[in-house]
Amino acid sequence: MAKVTLKGSERNAKPGARIIGLADPAERLEVTVLVRRRARQALQTRVDNLAAGDRSAGILSREEFAKEHAADLADLTAVHRFAATYGLAVVQEHAARRTVVLSGTVQQFCNAFSVQLHQFEDAQGTYRGRTGAIQLPAELDGIIEAVLGLDNRAQAQPHLRMKPSGNDADKRPGAAAAVSYTPTQVAAFYGFPSGTGEGQCVGIIELGGGFRPADLKTYFTKLGVGSPKVTAVSVDHGKNAPTGNANGPDGEVMLDIEVVGSIAPAATVVVYFSPNTDAGFLDAVTTAVHDTTYKPSVISISWGGAESTWTAQAMTAMDDAFQAAATMGVTVCVASGDGGSSDGVSSGGDHVDFPASSPHVLACGGTTLRATQTKITSEVVWNDGTKGGASGGGISSFFPTPVWQANKTATHSNGKAVALTMRGVPDVAGDADPETGYAVRIDGTNTVIGGTSAVAPLWAALIARINQSSATPVGYLNPVLYNRPQTLRDITQGNNGDFEATKGWDACTGLGTPNGPALSGAELKLR
Repeated sequence: MAKVTLKGSERNAKPGARIIGLADPAERLEVTVLVRRRARQALQTRVDNLAAGDRSAGILSREEFAKEHAADLADLTAVHRFAATYGLAVVQEHAARRTVVLSGTVQQFCNAFSVQLHQFEDAQGTYRGRTGAIQLPAELDGIIEAVLGLDNRAQAQPHLRMKPSGNDADKRPGAAAAVSYTPTQVAAFYGFPSGTGEGQCVGIIELGGGFRPADLKTYFTKLGVGSPKVTAVSVDHGKNAPTGNANGPDGEVMLDIEVVGSIAPAATVVVYFSPNTDAGFLDAVTTAVHDTTYKPSVISISWGGAESTWTAQAMTAMDDAFQAAATMGVTVCVASGDGGSSDGVSSGGDHVDFPASSPHVLACGGTTLRATQTKITSEVVWNDGTKGGASGGGISSFFPTPVWQANKTATHSNGKAVALTMRGVPDVAGDADPETGYAVRIDGTNTVIGGTSAVAPLWAALIARINQSSATPVGYLNPVLYNRPQTLRDITQGNNGDFEATKGWDACTGLGTPNGPALSGAELKLR
């Protein structure tokens, strides 16, 4: 059977990983196959118009989107035939998501996609993986756009930072004392428009950990905001599974829910739990975007990894999901990362985090915010050089410059400004420094957390409030904000390593932090 290479499927071993043997040929796994969509050019035209600020075509309902742009039945049938040829079972199919989930053994998948799966070991443990590209039967060339899940390495990490204590606390001469705020205080500092998020649904993507309802009830009751409705949705067998470790993924889950729930307490909060793999991440996003039950109008993502750790097929597939979200009026807020301009990569170069680098999400960077009881007294780029935490930001190596970032420049810390030739990150920012962090409750313990993980749900809650008072959701917000920078508080001091904050957009805090009164006044103009 003639085979062709699946474009963008090349995979490398993790840096420092070594092969310890072949994967067990009898091990069973599930793999996500993504097929092409109908009327792709029509969708691209709609997205391009949105990016140019043209909203005249309106937004599509999820049902309308599925009718126009779901996978074609003939393509899904072709994948079924392919699966049967190699003894693989179809365990799930969703035409709007363009997803077919196949189940089989390692040996069956190796035969089907002409790959060899190994067990790898590195400092973080072991994982099943592959190197090289995936091969497809020639008749599926152009039909299948991605094959994810053969490799089960941890694809992303949560972008949160615990407040340091004891010997880890900031002891720099002249360093200001650590403080903490509740999410509602931060919202008040930024002048968020009034509202409770009533009638809105906020989706939250989580790749591990869990929440305990009793903790949420205690936290929200103490804040005096009642008990927001929180629902868990399982994706690819992921589930709400608290670990009992506040320093682990539970911290991410609870931070996200508590920030959203306290600022938009009348919104429905839906948490999509999935495994931390490229397949699990994509499936969680597409499930939320195409969810016809809860219909989130805004999605918050606080997980990610450097672009260099992703395959091209995975980034393309995820970005395609965000384009679909844009056409359906769904805003996607994504943390830009906590590793500064290097994004935690030890190569010595600059890197940005994905999925924050997608041009179809609102990438959220971080600041250090200090305030009195009623107003902000200072706000600069978050960069704690002593402990390595800093606002993620820089220039993508994968995504081209979106039209709304035309003529923007990124200023390096040496003062040299360079024109953006690729997507710049982030778009906006908010308080992220754990030394000025958020008071939260995790696994029965009250603590303080920072990181850009807090900024994505902060912006998601803000958008839920704005959507509450609008006939239609704000949706793909980037073109509007870049056209109306007065809706942001420009941050002009500090750096994230290789990039410097400047007047206007910069690769540390984007356009800036929320200017609530201006955003409120612009509500009717956000269509």
